[in-house]
Amino acid sequence: MNIRLMNSKVALEIINNPSLKLIITSIKIVSTILISGAIIWELGHIYARVQNWEFAHNLGWIFWLDRIALISHGIEALIAAYYAPSHNKNPFKYSIYTFFVGTVGLLELKVEK
Repeated sequence: MNIRLMNSKVALEIINNPSLKLIITSIKIVSTILISGAIIWELGHIYARVQNWEFAHNLGWIFWLDRIALISHGIEALIAAYYAPSHNKNPFKYSIYTFFVGTVGLLELKVEK
């Protein structure tokens, strides 16, 4: 038996575990909310800069955190867009989905429910 095939079967069993489905759904919801918040926070920051407003200096870490999250989710979205056609999925739609849900989207793409 091919090890790659065996790993896919194990991954499919793990992802289809009923108790894990609740965790995955929770991760999707929280990730979507946090990424949406990061986008809004970054747009607000850009608007504030254009208006010459200043933020408190102790909030700088939030901007770095949201930029790291947006960049990492963007990279995951690019990976999903690259691999989506080989799994008969629309690359544009699946990359947006993966951008908002993160690594869970890539895992779902790999396992192909």
